[in-house]
Amino acid sequence: MENPSAPTRLSPADVDNIRAIADRLQENVERIIVGKPEVVRLAVVALLCEGHILLEDVPGIGKTTLARAIARSIGCSFKRIQFTPDLMPADITGINYYNQKLGEFAFREGPLIAQVVLADEVNRATPRTQSALLEAQLDRFLVRLKLGYPDEDDEDEILARYESRSPMESLQPVVEADELVRLAEALGHLHVDPGVRRYIVRVVRATRTEGSFELGASPRASLGLMRASRAFAAINGRDYVLPDDVKAMAPCVLGHRLVLSTQARLRGREADEILAELLQRVPVPVEA
Repeated sequence: MENPSAPTRLSPADVDNIRAIADRLQENVERIIVGKPEVVRLAVVALLCEGHILLEDVPGIGKTTLARAIARSIGCSFKRIQFTPDLMPADITGINYYNQKLGEFAFREGPLIAQVVLADEVNRATPRTQSALLEAQLDRFLVRLKLGYPDEDDEDEILARYESRSPMESLQPVVEADELVRLAEALGHLHVDPGVRRYIVRVVRATRTEGSFELGASPRASLGLMRASRAFAAINGRDYVLPDDVKAMAPCVLGHRLVLSTQARLRGREADEILAELLQRVPVPVEA
């Protein structure tokens, strides 16, 4: 007799579907974003986890282009918010105004009312305006991504692709948003062995006892790391999470949540560098 309380495993068909959709999404976005397959892959992971992405980089690298390409690839609406010190919460969420012709109040939507929203330079806004968006603390972002400058060949390819017109104009959706939502929900059933789950906990807890960090990662980070590891496993065609999946996702899930101590900053240490050392020290679970 089946145990009704036993957890449901993600079906092989769903794993194959997630992998196929991830491949299609990556291929489509890479028609626009040149030479950054790892970044695009991690963006797809965040998309499957329904998580926020923190894009940190210099101007002109392609942050807005990446967000717009993702929105087009899943057939979703896209809005961009340029944050300035004088931006008010109502400028983001929208306002109620009196329509004299209709003789009643109406709601005018702000740019936040969209399926994919890019908040540009959110750190420039006042705390009150940031809170209207998502209580914009770093811990609220699932992953942090950096595009970086392209190499010489990739930059030449960018010029060639954009020589006559932007390829964004012809970019078409490759998956429906409803299907993406269904697969994101299905990921909650991808198997995580208790030993791997404990490994996630130990990695996160190690950031709290590391002397070079003034502030370690939170339990929200543990949940985010498990979700991201599940998605990373699925897009690689597996219905179970490996410790290597956790190691692959830890830098982009945990790095931006860690606050360096004063001494570590004075010594010129970087959070990502210390996190890499920490991952080498935490024992990896092995199969009995």
